[in-house]
Amino acid sequence: MRVRKLLTIWSIILTSLSCVQKTQPKTITLIVDMSTIKNVKTVGVRGSNLPLSWKETLFLDDKNNDGTYKTTLNLNTANYDIEFKFIKNDSIFELEKQNNRNIVFEYKPESIIYKTSFNNPESKTSKK
Repeated sequence: MRVRKLLTIWSIILTSLSCVQKTQPKTITLIVDMSTIKNVKTVGVRGSNLPLSWKETLFLDDKNNDGTYKTTLNLNTANYDIEFKFIKNDSIFELEKQNNRNIVFEYKPESIIYKTSFNNPESKTSKK
């Protein structure tokens, strides 16, 4: 009886280990148009999966000063998706009282470009 219990326990452990999904590399480029927004000092993003966090802002760059801010995230994840919101001046979240932005992943390596405008829930996503 004791041997049977041990075999059952080992069977459960091995089955659960084989169900763990491998992480997949994701390169996500976030682009947000701020050209129509007034008094922009900084633009950032906060979100659900590392390197994003809901507590700390990851800042975006506008290298050519055209009002379009950009950052690229590199992560390895087995998660289904990522949720996020852009934030102005490290204190003003966009889309107040609306759902978070969301990118759904496929279970494979992906390169994703996500383009939008601040406070506009519409977006354009392209995947490679």
